[in-house]
Amino acid sequence: MKILTVNFLTCAVKACKTSAQSFPLHFRDAELEQQEIEFNRTFIANILPRIDWEGFKVTASELGFTSVPASKPEGDEVGDEKLMRRLHTLLLETQVMEGKMVCGNCGHEYKIKEGIANFLLPNHLGAWAWRRLHRPAAGTEEGS
Repeated sequence: MKILTVNFLTCAVKACKTSAQSFPLHFRDAELEQQEIEFNRTFIANILPRIDWEGFKVTASELGFTSVPASKPEGDEVGDEKLMRRLHTLLLETQVMEGKMVCGNCGHEYKIKEGIANFLLPNHLGAWAWRRLHRPAAGTEEGS
């Protein structure tokens, strides 16, 4: 799972949708891998406005990356080749291959195996459980 992807994820538990603590998800026991890909300045420049910078800084810090700029690069900074290459390396080439992502609100853990996060919720946390609890009783006007 690329570090960039994490910036677009929140906890899937319905009760966490309105909590600011459900973003960003926090890594635990993360095993990182670098996979070199071709540098694409245009992609980095175009994705920067979509990144939640505060969330990205938290994620980078938790993974041990301390050279992330305090503020999102804008204007002339986007033309800085060295900075864009560093962001490219962190956002696109750095991957979490094993570990967990944890919600800061409810503590639910999403396991990551072979670079893929499992966002399927157990029945007691998912929409299936909510629908089951709120289903009209059989034999009533609503449930017939």
